[in-house]
Amino acid sequence: MELDTLLTENIELADGKKMYDKICKQILSNKMILAWIMKECMVEYQNIEVEDIAEKYIEGDPYIGTINVATGENIYGMSTEDFNINKGKIFHDIRYHTIVPNKREFIELIVNIEAQNEYNPGYPLLKRGIHYGSSMISGQYGTVFTNSEYQKIKKVYSIWICRDVPKYLENSITSYDFTETNHVGKVREKKSNYDLMSIVMVYLGQAKDEQYSNVLKMLNTLLSEEVKAADKVEFLASDFRIQATKKFEKEVQMMCNLSQGIEQKGVEKGIEKGIVASIVNIMNNLKLSTEEAIIVVGVPESERDDYAKLVELLPSEASL
Repeated sequence: MELDTLLTENIELADGKKMYDKICKQILSNKMILAWIMKECMVEYQNIEVEDIAEKYIEGDPYIGTINVATGENIYGMSTEDFNINKGKIFHDIRYHTIVPNKREFIELIVNIEAQNEYNPGYPLLKRGIHYGSSMISGQYGTVFTNSEYQKIKKVYSIWICRDVPKYLENSITSYDFTETNHVGKVREKKSNYDLMSIVMVYLGQAKDEQYSNVLKMLNTLLSEEVKAADKVEFLASDFRIQATKKFEKEVQMMCNLSQGIEQKGVEKGIEKGIVASIVNIMNNLKLSTEEAIIVVGVPESERDDYAKLVELLPSEASL
């Protein structure tokens, strides 16, 4: 197996993951799916029917800032980016405006949804969520308000849907909000003046797990790698009244196909890397030649030349 073949396989695996992420965001931007998430994760919508949320209160088409992988077209809507003076632009997965009926007026919110496949990327995701929420507030300057018109600032939500989380976090939803605490005195500020940001962490589990939450049940099944596409579409239509259009069915099928391809390639690369590591360890520890170590590991004769080339491509000081 030549070096360019290995490079091509790694690029294909990376591209497959990028395409999988895109189609997941495309599916999550379905208004009925967003409505179920909003009903359970946002206090403003707890007493509103999901159909009303989807049809009346989500403004325009949610913008995911990527190419529509099913049609090749852009999804147009509001901007998915904020500008940070130190780090430049921050791009959001899915972002949209929504309004909430109030006794006196309509409350307008800015929402972004982040689909996160890696729970531990080297920093606390919650801090990243707070950073995104803060950026959505500061990003309103120049569009929502200018100069000293701070009374116009709109509340923002940053909702994070996390997969592959530690067991103790599975199937939980937690919100982090501003609160009023009196240390001296009994001040009562109008809540709308400080209730301006909410970070919601949605931690998923497995589709087969017992659920106590509609949105967890929906997302666990939708994003499961074990449930077939047709079963997902039927489940979402029957249990969550999400219309099974041809476009939606195609997107779910594409997501499942990509997931299976990524899993298969990941297994193949993992096996391959494990075998090469074993060969190198045996060579180093037992002072054997490459050919001898390959035989000790038990590589089939038809594949020995390929693994010998892989070992030759490694730096002499490599330790796998």
